Amino acid sequence: MGPLHGIRVLDLSRVLAGPWCTQILADLGAEVIKIERPDAGDETRQWGPPWLKDRNGKETRESAYYLGCNRGKHSVTVDLGGEAGRGLILELAKVSDVLIENFRTGGLAAKGLGYDDVRAANPRIVYCSITGFGQDGPRAKDAGYDYLIQGMGGLMSITGIADGEPGAGPQRVGVAISDLTTGMYAAIAILAALHHRDESGRGQFIDMALLDTQVGWLANQASNYLVGGKCPQRSGAQHPNLAPYQPFRTKDGFVVIAVGNDGQFQRLCRAMGQAELAADARFRTNSDRVVNRKPLIEALAAVTPSRSSEEWMQALRTANVPCGPINTIAEVFEDPQVKHRGLRIDLDHPLSGKVPGVATPIRYSDTELEYSKAPPLLGADTERVLHGILGKSPAEIAALRAQKII
Repeated sequence: MGPLHGIRVLDLSRVLAGPWCTQILADLGAEVIKIERPDAGDETRQWGPPWLKDRNGKETRESAYYLGCNRGKHSVTVDLGGEAGRGLILELAKVSDVLIENFRTGGLAAKGLGYDDVRAANPRIVYCSITGFGQDGPRAKDAGYDYLIQGMGGLMSITGIADGEPGAGPQRVGVAISDLTTGMYAAIAILAALHHRDESGRGQFIDMALLDTQVGWLANQASNYLVGGKCPQRSGAQHPNLAPYQPFRTKDGFVVIAVGNDGQFQRLCRAMGQAELAADARFRTNSDRVVNRKPLIEALAAVTPSRSSEEWMQALRTANVPCGPINTIAEVFEDPQVKHRGLRIDLDHPLSGKVPGVATPIRYSDTELEYSKAPPLLGADTERVLHGILGKSPAEIAALRAQKII
């Protein structure tokens, strides 16, 4: 019984930004009804390998990508191309609190399922649209994809090895970060709109755009430019506003040293046997260290290869200096802290017996979150939802299936 128990979400989204949002809502206890095409479902069902393996070790057609963002949902197949399918969606919208979709701008309205259509059926509905560029503006009709938005929104201009160094050039972040952050912002927006509805009695339309989110998510780098007037550049593994705050090579790999204040820097220097650096006027304050970054990093990098990563982490943790390893994803799930926090979960699955996943990072003191439903097989919940929520009889459901509406 999560904090969103009693909230019903009608999910007409697919791929990542929308499904990430609705998985967050499902983790928090909302009932999420995922509407999929009867023939193929969410596109990410085909985005493999890797594929989930069944109990006999054979590959199923359940992709890891799809499994990563669709737990806790109920899959219902509906053909939105005709009037009968549209009618089913409107019936579900009447008894839902939230509708979320990520068709191109105007795409769902062309099917008679835009905000005005749904609001006429349910004035209390919170209707969230996720698009690449928003509902208005010169690019409103264009399709938006994460890679495109990472480039267009400035992220790739500050991600990658600096010009003049070997391998210089822009890089994308290793996950679809524009999609993921838009999904998170959409969840925040929906929760606020539900509170407003409870206060006012009125639902509303939410216009979420990947580009808006990416620009908003530039955070300190955007502020650096807007305040300082200098366009940030790629800085590789270094932080634009802190030093030292980066990986350093050790005897057997790398260790990240993250100094956030002058006291930590002084302790770092003592722990490294370089107390004279803390007294050097060039490095006395963080501002000094940022300006004189090159000689500072050269001095520290000359010392760090003398010990292993584990030796440095033990020494620096003892000195109360933030530090840590650069783990592979396999190492992440073996990390004692990650294990202690229970970040890997395993859910019952009809094909494989169990399917692994990653828990939500949200923790409540009074509300226990439950993970009781694995990512559903395509259409697995169609009959249950149509009968249990809309009251359709077995004969009516059979007729809809015969007409290929579901």
